[in-house]
Amino acid sequence: MRVLVAGATGYIGSRLVPVLVAAGHDVVVGSRDLAAVDRFAWADDVERRHLDVEDTVSVHLAVRGVDAVVYLVHSMGAGEFVRRDREAAEYVVDSCARAGVERIVYLSGLFPDGELSDHLRSRHEVEQILLDGAVPATVLRASMVLGAGSMSFEVMRRTTERLPVTALPTWMSGRIQPIAAEDVVRLLVAALDGPARNRSYDVGGDEVLAYADLLARFASLAGLERPQVPVLLAPVALVGEAVALITGIPRSTVRALVHSLSHDMLVRDDDARRDLAPGVPYLSLDEAVLRALAGGADATSAGGDLQGGADSDPDWAGSTRTSA
Repeated sequence: MRVLVAGATGYIGSRLVPVLVAAGHDVVVGSRDLAAVDRFAWADDVERRHLDVEDTVSVHLAVRGVDAVVYLVHSMGAGEFVRRDREAAEYVVDSCARAGVERIVYLSGLFPDGELSDHLRSRHEVEQILLDGAVPATVLRASMVLGAGSMSFEVMRRTTERLPVTALPTWMSGRIQPIAAEDVVRLLVAALDGPARNRSYDVGGDEVLAYADLLARFASLAGLERPQVPVLLAPVALVGEAVALITGIPRSTVRALVHSLSHDMLVRDDDARRDLAPGVPYLSLDEAVLRALAGGADATSAGGDLQGGADSDPDWAGSTRTSA
């Protein structure tokens, strides 16, 4: 199958590409900056096409002659990201229909009950645009992704490593169902290989736990003693700014992540296991974290550990601890 990966230079995309290549797919990488593809281990194994999802002509040209599109593009920045994401999704749907693309696979996120943040509301809108289009779309709504280089994982890693205690705002009461990066990649591949479905799937790991318990578990697995201290007066916006400062991760992204910590982010049904991964166990939380902490840097190489890091990951990814 000829597959265009939009967002291939991002975290999940960079891990997905070598798996698709190894599975025998003909992979086309779409990027606004084609030179940036050079930093990835799989650069010589793919076709490169210029792709700016905000430019309808660029999208039309990029999807020509492909059988499927994996859409991994999200705007996490400030500004008019809702409008930009909406228009980009509309361009993709229209272009895929005109080009005869057989299916679209989109990676979204789990949605809590109640009011959604602007970022989650935008993702939900994109999801609906894709599902309402003429080309069958499969949407995976993933929980927190565990893996070196994952933004949510690196927020957890860096705050735990850099602070002597774990400050817990009293509103941080949400439960979470994290899933390994390896399993997310496997499910994306399965969504391409199976029959084309026009539906969404909630995707999470085996364990449901409070975010505070996840932080404690991570600290233990990392060999760190981090007492947890409740904090009464800690507005969400202030916590987001503090976490961005501590971790060095972009503010707009951190704010979106922090906002979700007051909500339950749980799988509502487990149809993904039945339809996309029948009989295949997910990685345990402990194994997912330990492999992410192991320090490997071959996650984007053929046969590399998808839980590990990669030399192409951003500067804010990876451990901040120094050896004695």
